[in-house]
Parts: sequence; structure tokens; C-alpha cells
Amino acid sequence: MISVFMFSFVYDVTKFLEDHPGGDDVLLSATGKDATDDFEDVGHSTTAKSMMDEFYVGDIDASTIPSKVEYKAPNQAHYNQDKTPEFIIKILQFLVPLVILGVAVGIRFYTKAL
Repeated sequence: MISVFMFSFVYDVTKFLEDHPGGDDVLLSATGKDATDDFEDVGHSTTAKSMMDEFYVGDIDASTIPSKVEYKAPNQAHYNQDKTPEFIIKILQFLVPLVILGVAVGIRFYTKAL
């Protein structure tokens, strides 16, 4: 049974899967969830809305619907594997390339002098 929830009602659209103009994927993606917004956004005709009566199964008991809980990521400090203070890492990120550049310039200068 392919159940779709809309307007606090339950519809069994199993028999309509092959006939749905938007394809069966549209109905299958709405299975087991509130498809009210999806249905309204498409702009179904009055004929399509009247067809809903033949697929009606029953009403939804609002007390059984879980409330939406917004996910909140836990507060975590920046992960520093070796426990090195962060300012030392920033200084090294600046100094190491300068040292490499200095060594390269020194080698270039030394080899030209010979």
C-alpha cells in the first residue's frame, strides 16, 4: 500500500501509480510523509482534486505525529591532534615557507658566485 498524507488525510495511491501524469516517482517520493505542500505547489486542477476522494483511506490522528526537532550541532572545540597551541602553528605556517625561500635564494646566490 502506497500511503500519502495530505491535508491531515491518508490516501492509498497504489492503483494510481501507473496513471499519474507526473510518473510514479512523484508519488513514491511522497510516500509516508506529508505531501500537502508538494501537492499544492504543482497546482493540480479541480479534476485532480476531486479524484482524491476515490483514494481516501482515513484521517490522521494528530497526536501520533512526532513534533519536528531542529538539529543543532554540538559545540566542539577545534580539533588539534598534537595539542600544539594554535598560534605556534600559524607562526610555523608563515616562517617555514620563508625559510625555504631564503635557502633557495642563498643557494642560487652561492652557485652564481662560483
